[in-house]
Amino acid sequence: MDQFRVFGNPIAQSKSPSIHQQFAIQTKQSMNYQSELVELDKFDLAVQNLIANNGKGANVTAPFKEQAFALCDQLSKKAKLAGAVNTLIFSQGVIYGDTTDGIGLVHDLLRHRVKLRDSKILLLGAGGAAKGVVQALIEQAPQSLTIANRTLSKAKNIADQYPKFDVRALTFEETEHLSFDVIINATSAGLSGASLPISSQTLASANTCYDMVYGKKPTVFLKQAKQLGVECVLDGLGMLVGQAAESYYLWTNIRPDVEPVLTMLRAELNNN
Repeated sequence: MDQFRVFGNPIAQSKSPSIHQQFAIQTKQSMNYQSELVELDKFDLAVQNLIANNGKGANVTAPFKEQAFALCDQLSKKAKLAGAVNTLIFSQGVIYGDTTDGIGLVHDLLRHRVKLRDSKILLLGAGGAAKGVVQALIEQAPQSLTIANRTLSKAKNIADQYPKFDVRALTFEETEHLSFDVIINATSAGLSGASLPISSQTLASANTCYDMVYGKKPTVFLKQAKQLGVECVLDGLGMLVGQAAESYYLWTNIRPDVEPVLTMLRAELNNN
């Protein structure tokens, strides 16, 4: 049987095995997908062991996405720009790396009928989560893309990778009197329960606020957006399932239906 893994540390919280198991049942594919806790200095060995045991692919989560990038023989354009890989494909002795986070985000936004073409998009944060989605957002032909971060140089470093598209870099404070159609939070504030230094005026200008983090309860960012009357407020559960669906497609050439899996995961979240 074809073997697949999700590598991470920690990994017990991963929903990937459940998601891919549902995709396999839905599309009548025979695969064994499991999570694997990897010691911090043993990532390369874990990948080689998987390949030796009929491994066909793997997902990679924190803190191994950059190590996965370095391990690849070939990389997609998105992975090269992101400097990180969340999907590995093993074929004929070659390790191919891709990142599906951006596609997962875009597909989820489009699934909710959020208009990205000709929109003004604000991306909050300049870490790995932000890097992984910029190319996919640009491909939707927005009117503008602004990256805001506490440390301006980090936002500029990402913006400079896209000279053909005018990506603007600002500090959080510099967004104060600006308006945007779509605001996406790619910081870890949602995990820590912290609020972001974005003005109420800027938040209220948006028709959509999206947090890449998900949970049983809305994040502080999403609560604030809702209180300010933002029409469409979304968490990152759909992005999680969407990026998994794209990985599954890269491995099997079959596109699974995300809706029943999303419904199942949302019900599980609400019941826990």
